[in-house]
Amino acid sequence: MVIVTIIIFIFILALLIFIHEIGHFIAARLAGVKVEEFGMGFPPRLFAVKRGETVYSFNLIPLGGFCKLLGEEDPSEPRSLASKRPLVRLFVLGAGSFMMFVLPFVLLPIGYMIPHEVITGGEGLQVSRVESGSPAEEAGIKVDDMILSVDGEPVHTFEELQEVIDSKLGSETMMVVSRGSAEVEVFMVPRADPPRGQGPLGIGLEWATVLTERRAYLPWEAIPMGVKDGGRMFVLIEESVESLIRGDEPFAPLGIVGAGQAGVEIVAEWGLFSLVAWACLISIQLGIINLLPIPALDGGRIVFVLIEVARRGKRVSPRTEGMVHLAGFLMLISLVMLLFGSDIARLIRGETLLP
Repeated sequence: MVIVTIIIFIFILALLIFIHEIGHFIAARLAGVKVEEFGMGFPPRLFAVKRGETVYSFNLIPLGGFCKLLGEEDPSEPRSLASKRPLVRLFVLGAGSFMMFVLPFVLLPIGYMIPHEVITGGEGLQVSRVESGSPAEEAGIKVDDMILSVDGEPVHTFEELQEVIDSKLGSETMMVVSRGSAEVEVFMVPRADPPRGQGPLGIGLEWATVLTERRAYLPWEAIPMGVKDGGRMFVLIEESVESLIRGDEPFAPLGIVGAGQAGVEIVAEWGLFSLVAWACLISIQLGIINLLPIPALDGGRIVFVLIEVARRGKRVSPRTEGMVHLAGFLMLISLVMLLFGSDIARLIRGETLLP
């Protein structure tokens, strides 16, 4: 399963790169910009074919791709990117990330239409996480405790527990949990205004026993489900960024190997369908990263267009812009190698990414 997952992940990564570059390709064609080469993978080149004015190449290193446009910094050629009006250049430069933002809303519905294991319910409410300083921690709740009842009222589902707890906000509440072979009574006061993402008790829950069935959804069911999940991913990324800014979560960036390891662990935990969701999440993240104002990325090139607009048409010289992007590229390559080394070291230490 690990080898199969790695192969699938490499395929998905290649798909994400293709989607990004095809966005630039289509936008360039619409804008009348000459596409000199559309390449999958990084050189050395394996083989290439020329159709019209564009070379389509397949290269040895599979973890990359490119869409080479005529004159990205030099406006001297009439069909170069740099010769186009600022709005057109922004359209071409932003098209790659736009395609990556759209991909989840296409891929997720398709995934729902393919037969896959679906969680239909479960048995046993098991504590999977206890937040520091929460009412649950102060009451002595521990990970793997099984919640049996609240104030004498048995609870069997997440919804039942939430409904009971919501009715007890601000009041001392007795909870009975199963811990090993013993039943333990704990007392706590559910919070009416908890920190974001923690809930009134400050615990995470999971099924002790998960019940699943194989299911494929019809298109009119799958499309709204996929669109809803895609929207949730943008919210999830926003919340994660806010947590990083507040210092609630440690900053631990992953490289390509780390992303592949996470994919393997996610499939082992939640099944093969979860890899589709993971790929969609990566697609959104890569789309956002690519728009950051970093030289060599599309966001860095967009910055130079905006500088030109702010200076009322006065460009930064092509040589200067080219040197800045070269420096940015070298910086990115160094970062990729650093993350690669960190990912390999984590694998050697036998560390996992999922809690």
